[in-house]
Amino acid sequence: MKNTFGNSISVTIFGESHGYCIGAVLDGLPAGLEIDRDYIGSQLEKRRPFGKISTSRAERDEFQIVSGCFNGKTCGTPLTIIIPNENTRSGDYDYGRARPGHADYTAYIRYAGNEDYRGGGHFSGRVTAALTAAGALLQYALSKKGVLLATHILECAGVRDRGFEDFDKDFTKLNGADFAALDDKAALQMQEQILAAKNDGDSVGGILETVITGMPAGVGDPWFDSVEGMLSHALFSVPAVKGVEFGDGFALAKMRGSQANDPFYIENGKAVTAKNSNGGINGGITNGMPIVIRAAIKPTPTIFKEQQTINFIKNENTTLAAKGRHDPCIVHRARTVIDNICAITIADLLATRFGADFLR
Repeated sequence: MKNTFGNSISVTIFGESHGYCIGAVLDGLPAGLEIDRDYIGSQLEKRRPFGKISTSRAERDEFQIVSGCFNGKTCGTPLTIIIPNENTRSGDYDYGRARPGHADYTAYIRYAGNEDYRGGGHFSGRVTAALTAAGALLQYALSKKGVLLATHILECAGVRDRGFEDFDKDFTKLNGADFAALDDKAALQMQEQILAAKNDGDSVGGILETVITGMPAGVGDPWFDSVEGMLSHALFSVPAVKGVEFGDGFALAKMRGSQANDPFYIENGKAVTAKNSNGGINGGITNGMPIVIRAAIKPTPTIFKEQQTINFIKNENTTLAAKGRHDPCIVHRARTVIDNICAITIADLLATRFGADFLR
């Protein structure tokens, strides 16, 4: 099992949902990066359950930095963050009955029955708290270099939010919001649909749209380490992400070239494009325009309706209706995970292009 991502700056994740702790190790960081613990805590807070539309499992997420930090700054050695698990109920999980949509069966096959199945183990969305903390450290460093990002719920349960209009105002609103929608009416309608699904014992998914501004042109490589390739790799590591697109994405397939191309022109001595259908990336390399990404988040697979499944220990058919504490929707909690996995990737891309000291 490989749990490390990144080239110049890498992140390694560890831990299981119901184990002692989860955590992350950041390697390749330059010495001297300021560590803002309050900022990391604020990012973890955005990932926490939110009212009646989330699980009742409430972890405090009181993180500890146990290496790589001295006098409030990175010291250039691997930085390790741990987050204790405190609110677990392992008795809610029945080993052998595969939860449809989860990794129970595939993990059993892959690891020959030696996996920690409690709460989904290493496959659980719980582990994304560690990614969030690691990414928050880098997101703070990026903001000091003028690279900013924000994510909103573009769509949830069929309800559509408005798109980005004014990046400065929209970023400020989103980064201060518990429920990251730009249109207040759409936010309420989304939450109503989430509650309706919950009351029906079901779940819903959605689409998260992320914009990254301040990226210089010329970052990334063609082919295998393209900006799209690296970001997609990272995003598909987040549980429940089942689709990723950049710019106009799949809609480009319906256009003519004259519609899909982004014409260049010079403004104040700088090359810019008249529109951004390609999401700020050409040939796998940034062109200086905002990077635009959308990630499709599937409905939470654990639902309280009875479903057909198998018992892979007994090799027989059976049924399953979930019990325990589960989110009827994870889209609103996943947005900060998306922000911070993107921050990790962007920091790695910048360090590869300019050296890690660029972030300092």
